[in-house]
Amino acid sequence: MDKIIDVAVIMGSDSDLPTMAECLKIFDKFGISYSVNVGSAHRTPEHVKKCVQKSIATGAKVFIAVAGMSAALPGVVASETTFPVIGVPMDGKYLASMDALFSVSQMPPFMPVACVSIGKAGAINSAILAIQILAINDAKLADKFKVYRQDMAKSIVAKDEKLNKTGYVKYIEEMKK
Repeated sequence: MDKIIDVAVIMGSDSDLPTMAECLKIFDKFGISYSVNVGSAHRTPEHVKKCVQKSIATGAKVFIAVAGMSAALPGVVASETTFPVIGVPMDGKYLASMDALFSVSQMPPFMPVACVSIGKAGAINSAILAIQILAINDAKLADKFKVYRQDMAKSIVAKDEKLNKTGYVKYIEEMKK
């Protein structure tokens, strides 16, 4: 029997994995079960369809689809499921990654994909958004996420206090260490 999962991550290329590791680290921290697959919307559409079907069969409630350039993968994944799809446009060397951003964010009516930031920030935000979606029906996860947000806020306040105590020159020097 396949592992039961909460989130399915499908990447258009294995070159996306180092960036998406930021997403997976957050899932690991929260105890979110997930699968990770590689499938191209253009080169392996049948494989993508099978990945979506298998993910649904193993319990996926949220999909994260990751792609660069034309970034068709999030839309293809959305066409194969009625579950929420979060699209992560990848950093690219062409068109300042705007091609991927526009492809993910400009879905036609009735085929929504939630578009997050480009690259690493998008990987992180995709994990956070997936957790927020899952937390709607999971009080323990919602509480854990609330504490996570509170801890994040405390760390920013601590940085502000340190900056004001040490001054910007020393603060920057310490950041480099």
